Amino acid sequence: MIADIKKSAEQKMAKCVEALKHDLSKVRTGRAHVGLLDHLHVDYYGSSMPINQVANLTLSDARTISVQPYEKKMVPVVEKAIRDSDLGVNPATSGDIIRVPMPPLTEERRKELTKVVKSEGENAKVAVRNVRRDANTHLKDELKKKTVSEDEEKKAQDDVQKMTDKTIAEIDKLVAEKEKDLMSI
Repeated sequence: MIADIKKSAEQKMAKCVEALKHDLSKVRTGRAHVGLLDHLHVDYYGSSMPINQVANLTLSDARTISVQPYEKKMVPVVEKAIRDSDLGVNPATSGDIIRVPMPPLTEERRKELTKVVKSEGENAKVAVRNVRRDANTHLKDELKKKTVSEDEEKKAQDDVQKMTDKTIAEIDKLVAEKEKDLMSI
């Protein structure tokens, strides 16, 4: 029973870290990468589709993403979706290719983005602490049911705390790397 509780907690903590990595990948640094457009959706024959399913995304250079919709009539729809997004970019269309230049970040914008990164990191830490709390609650329940001894429960709680500390250190490392990446010009 204790092994199941610890394994479940470990898996949930790993998911918290993965979710943070995914969220941090959306925070734009000065360089372009096609993952910036992954969260955008376009209206495709009445249904909302991810942009990478209706267009080919490639990098033209370090600061430009090229978007080539699979269908010619989707060009204005895709361009509008990119323009209306929260990325603050201004796409330019030439023929059936949409070029999305990434403007260099100002110092003020970099500082704003580091605050966003810290906030995402803090949210991930809260999620990890909630996982720890749930695991400890389950362990106490097992102790009340007398399916485990007090020593086993105490050792398991220590193990859960070690997992929590390790995961939070990993989150801090990810946040620090992203901040360093943002502040470098």
